[in-house]
Amino acid sequence: MNIQVFGTKKSFDTKKAQRYFKERRVKFQFVDLAEKGMSKGELESVRRAVGGIDALVDPKAKDQDTVALLAYLSPDQKFEKLLENQHVLAEPVVRNGKQATVGYAPDVWKTWE
Repeated sequence: MNIQVFGTKKSFDTKKAQRYFKERRVKFQFVDLAEKGMSKGELESVRRAVGGIDALVDPKAKDQDTVALLAYLSPDQKFEKLLENQHVLAEPVVRNGKQATVGYAPDVWKTWE
């Protein structure tokens, strides 16, 4: 398993995800979205795994202007806008190879072990 946890240090769900993997002694890499965002390839891989760009957007993000704008863009434009504004991603994004989840999803992570 090659687990990556994308999120911010302030996100409660990201902390819960990290604790989930630590308690099970599963090694993971934490990537702080506030310091270093996802690459275009990583975001594309996660988008495919979770079933589309809309599943990645946090409707309660602080930047409501960007969230509202995303609703009116074409899929290609949404992807580019999300790549530029990763602070509106739902957290945490957890990747395991080609598999990925958005949000706290221990039921799915159990199946990865």
